[in-house]
Amino acid sequence: MRQPNSEHNLVTIVNPKSPISEAYRTLRTNIQYSAVDKHIKVLMVASAKSGEGKTTTITNLAVTYAQEGKKVLLIDGDLRKPSLHHLFQMSNRVGLTSILFNQQLLPDVIRDTNVDNLSVLTSGPIPPNPSEILGSQRMLSLLDELHEMFDLILFDTPPVLAVTDSLVISSYCDGVVLVVLGGKVKKGLVQKTKASLEHVQAKILGVVLNNNSRSKSSGHTYYYYGSNE
Repeated sequence: MRQPNSEHNLVTIVNPKSPISEAYRTLRTNIQYSAVDKHIKVLMVASAKSGEGKTTTITNLAVTYAQEGKKVLLIDGDLRKPSLHHLFQMSNRVGLTSILFNQQLLPDVIRDTNVDNLSVLTSGPIPPNPSEILGSQRMLSLLDELHEMFDLILFDTPPVLAVTDSLVISSYCDGVVLVVLGGKVKKGLVQKTKASLEHVQAKILGVVLNNNSRSKSSGHTYYYYGSNE
C-alpha cells in the first residue's frame, strides 16, 4: 500500500471529518440523486482550463465513494500531463497506455491505495496520439472489462478547451461534473466548455464551484448545482 501525498489536498483522507470532506460527501450524494433514471457507473470531472481543481475534486470524490463501500477505480485519462501517479506516489512506468498497446496485463497495472476499495490506474507512458488511443476499440474493450470488476470508474482528464481527449472520454461516461474556479475563469470559457460537452452529447450532471470567496478560512469550497441551473 502506498501513502498519498497529503500536500495535494486529499482532504478526505487526511481530515475526513472536516467541512470540506463533508462537502465532497454531499457532492457524492447529489450525483447519485441527479440520475435517478440511470445508474452512474462511469463518471468524469471536466474543466475549461488547467488549475481549476479538477484532479483534486475527482480524487477526493473517488475516496468518498470508496469510503461508502463501493469498489472504485480512478483512471488517469490525461495522457499528456498525467498527475495521479504523483498524487499517490506511484511509478508511472506502466499504466493505461500499457494496456491499450497490449504491453501489460490488466492485473499488473491496477494498483491498490491505502484507502480500502480504491484502486488507481495511472496513465502509463505518454503516447504520441492520445485522442486516437482513447477513442480506439481497444479502449472500449478495456472499459467492458473494468465494468465487470468495479462498481464505479472515475476519470481524471485534461482541460476540455485544451485538447479533444476529454470529449472522447465523456462519450464513455454516464455523467460529467464541471469544475469552475470561482472568480478566475471567464464566463465565456465556461459556456464554451459546456457547449463542447453538449455537442458530443455528454450528460452534464452539474457544476462544482471551487475556491468560492465565501469560504475565506478554508480557501476551497465545493458546491453542487443541478444540471438545470
